Amino acid sequence: MAERVRVPERSRTNAGPGRLLIAVYILFAIAATSRAGLQIATRFGEAPVAYTLSALAALIYIVAAVGLARAGAAGRRVALACCTVELVGVVGVGVLSIADPELFPDETVWSGFGSGYGYIPLVLPILGLAWLWRTRT
Repeated sequence: MAERVRVPERSRTNAGPGRLLIAVYILFAIAATSRAGLQIATRFGEAPVAYTLSALAALIYIVAAVGLARAGAAGRRVALACCTVELVGVVGVGVLSIADPELFPDETVWSGFGSGYGYIPLVLPILGLAWLWRTRT
């Protein structure tokens, strides 16, 4: 029978401040899922790209929270991928939504670098990546 490897406390992504980070990801997962679900269900034809991007953001928040909560090597890889994609997404959509507002007839979670959510969507992946860096082994 294989022994279970114990992850040192310092390298656990779900300990200490990591718990707060997971909670914020869960909160944003709920907010983005609710927003995207309502938008897609009621007026998808008005801005399909924007609403699909909001749904993608919701999915990334969910998977990132799970990755951070798992605290193992696989969870770290998942969280790293999610935070990276999230940062690229929020910066890319942020730039595009400011440079050419007509691309997004309605806002996404990441529009204006997350300005509709107090810029937390921009800061969150940076904090996630910093936490993953700090807790690396």
